[in-house]
Amino acid sequence: MFDLLKAIWLIFPAYVANASAVVLKGKVPIDFGKKLWGKPIFGEGKTWRGFIGGGIAGIIVGLIMNSIYQTFGKGIESFYVISSLSFGALTGDLIKSFFKRRLGKKRGEKWIVIDQIDFLLGAFLFSFILNRDWFVLNFKLSYIIFLLIITPLIHLATNIIAYALKLKKVPW
Repeated sequence: MFDLLKAIWLIFPAYVANASAVVLKGKVPIDFGKKLWGKPIFGEGKTWRGFIGGGIAGIIVGLIMNSIYQTFGKGIESFYVISSLSFGALTGDLIKSFFKRRLGKKRGEKWIVIDQIDFLLGAFLFSFILNRDWFVLNFKLSYIIFLLIITPLIHLATNIIAYALKLKKVPW
């Protein structure tokens, strides 16, 4: 059980960044409303305020977590690790939106499984690329598998809450 909680603890800055981007929203889309091949590049739901604010929220929470229990390293190393988890999560979501638009899917349209793990895969990838030693030392294969299974359930529950609070237009 402790291992499972440690897996969630390790990825928590990414969870916070992803959720905060929804709460913070914003009005200026990252793609500035531009189109590629006649379709939005990312869509109006991906805003600068959400991306930057969500990333900063993930970093702040990660730094607080690190001050409680040194999980992410010491000094500047911890900032790099936390930043890669936070902005990796948001970049994973952004990349998913790019492909979602290319497939003709509208904002809020379901893309089962991908909608739930895009941010997680982005956080894993950025963290692995930018902090390989830390990632390999901390993210056991069992943690990754557990997070790939549990995250869609957590994601669904938080989206239902965000929908009920009128922070999202759809409950998925």
